[in-house]
Amino acid sequence: MVQRHRYKYGGDPSQWGELFLPDLPDDGAHRGVVVVIHGGYWRSKYGAELGEPMADDLAAHGMAAWNLEYRRAGNGGGWPQTFTDVLAGIDKLQELAGPHALDLDRVVALGHSAGGHLAVWAAGRDRLPRLGLVGEHSEVGARDDGVRLTGVVSQSGVLNLAEAEKLHLSDGAVANFLGGPSSEIPGRYRYADPMAALPLDIPVYAVHATEDESVPLAMSTSYVEASESGPVPAQLVTVPGDHFGLIDPHAPAYGTCRELVRELMR
Repeated sequence: MVQRHRYKYGGDPSQWGELFLPDLPDDGAHRGVVVVIHGGYWRSKYGAELGEPMADDLAAHGMAAWNLEYRRAGNGGGWPQTFTDVLAGIDKLQELAGPHALDLDRVVALGHSAGGHLAVWAAGRDRLPRLGLVGEHSEVGARDDGVRLTGVVSQSGVLNLAEAEKLHLSDGAVANFLGGPSSEIPGRYRYADPMAALPLDIPVYAVHATEDESVPLAMSTSYVEASESGPVPAQLVTVPGDHFGLIDPHAPAYGTCRELVRELMR
């Protein structure tokens, strides 16, 4: 039976996560944690309810899952709040590990759409200081004792912000999220773009739906191509279906994502 526990990691109403736990294994410890990061083009009208079915399904399949909510554009999020929230939400697992017997040696992120962007971005947190952001928000990602992701499954993730801005995806969602066009705030764009943190030294599966009309396949292919010279190149996995089949526990596209998460958890 799946148990659910909700915790806050900050004072804002959107700074919380819900831990979905399966029955404990015989050795008395959960073998890793999956951080579920929902999408919605970073806008406040979409929330953690999108990730709830996946977190519940993962727990039903024996994996501890942390369904993470965060501030989005329109409810106090954007730059830098969304980024600091995601890292703080992942780091909250350090506090929860003892009470819930969580193994933080394996922490895998499963992120859909904009959540895929945030998941892959968070995987590169140790690369951020070298990008040279200066000024009032240079502390974003600066903590060096936080929880490190050991793998990511991106579900039609927005993994190339420069190209997403150029394509004006979802009526200018990137500029809305970051607070302006790249011509005015180039440093912020560079810091926020998962492409800039390459190469990573952990596995990333860029899963993309072949009939996705919300996030172009190029968001995944360009990231995978850019990663090829790194120590652990990202892998492209195409699946049948549309954008939302990736988060439907009954859809084959999501089933592929679950199996990739399970592989990373091993």
